[in-house]
Amino acid sequence: MIDDAPRVKRRFLVITRNLPPLLGGMERFNERVVAQLAKEHDVVVCGPEGCEKFLPSDVEAKTFPIRPLPLFLLRAAWAAHRLARQSKPDVILAGSCLTAPLTWLISRLHQSKSLVFLYGLDLVVANFWYQKFWLPVALRSDGFFPISRYTRQLALDRKIDAEKMVIVTPGVDLPSPSAMEAGEFRERHHLGSRPVMLSVGRLTRRKGLVEFVRECLPGIVKKCPESILVVIGGEPQNALAGNRSGVAEDVGSVAQSLGIQRNILMLGTVTHNVLDAAYRASQVHVFPILDVPGDVEGFGIVALESAIHGLPTVGFAVGGVTDAIADGVSGALIAPGDYVSMCQSILGYLAPESVQREVRRRAQCIEFAEGFEWDKIGAKLEAGISRLAFR
Repeated sequence: MIDDAPRVKRRFLVITRNLPPLLGGMERFNERVVAQLAKEHDVVVCGPEGCEKFLPSDVEAKTFPIRPLPLFLLRAAWAAHRLARQSKPDVILAGSCLTAPLTWLISRLHQSKSLVFLYGLDLVVANFWYQKFWLPVALRSDGFFPISRYTRQLALDRKIDAEKMVIVTPGVDLPSPSAMEAGEFRERHHLGSRPVMLSVGRLTRRKGLVEFVRECLPGIVKKCPESILVVIGGEPQNALAGNRSGVAEDVGSVAQSLGIQRNILMLGTVTHNVLDAAYRASQVHVFPILDVPGDVEGFGIVALESAIHGLPTVGFAVGGVTDAIADGVSGALIAPGDYVSMCQSILGYLAPESVQREVRRRAQCIEFAEGFEWDKIGAKLEAGISRLAFR
């Protein structure tokens, strides 16, 4: 139940590299966190160049080029120190552990509380200097918001006190009326009545797309020759980890070697309207995440975005994906690496079904995702801040 009692208006200073125009789940998450806080509080941001275009108009932003990274951190730290001296924030928020040492230091200088959003990658990234020196300082912060149960367990393994953590997952918005309908999407890309599998996300190695095309797609095509995998997302840019490029090229090479080129359509980055239409035009969303040492899936927001459009997701039960998919409700969770079971599950969603069954399936997905609407997540964030910073 959302608490409707009036909240105390507070002052927040947010320091983060993870904001648009950079692309990715962390960036979208931080953008919405700032927007939620700005509804009732005074918020100032130190972030990447260009981020002010994506923030509410009443949020002051000091921005800097993201490269080189050390210079970005130095500039952000100095600007944040000056802003803290002027605005005297109650809470200084780090968008990830990357900026957490800055928030911790400045909070100590200005008698504020330091809180940090935690992602799986924050805790496991394979960088000696980060793990040896940077992360230990970050973990001195006053409180943490892990984005999933999995991330919380990683934090517990790092000896973070459970009382200093409150899980705040990413949220979703209800779809708005789109200029493009499912039929128009199918017509534009010459899909006709072909069964569509959809893959959404940046083309990083961790997403497992190459392995899916090699290990799973041939079996699906054998049983359902007209099926097609539509891939939306581009190669990663400006990512600090998990950013090896070349996935699109490798997918094409594997598909050609297996003779299934006609069963894959790579669309790259698309607009929100096109993405909404793609969700509605598909039968199943595939999420074959790999369990990669030093690089984890902290949550899996695309599974929620898929569900809010009524589209089920079949994904490996890796990392925080188990929080983003309700097995048997909004899709299916498959044991990591079990491509046979993944193939069978996907074929089940591609098979023709009655109108009643399809309506019921889509309703189940939407009902699950509605539990993650941003206003509900914002209420959890408010409660978490009160508990961690003002108890």
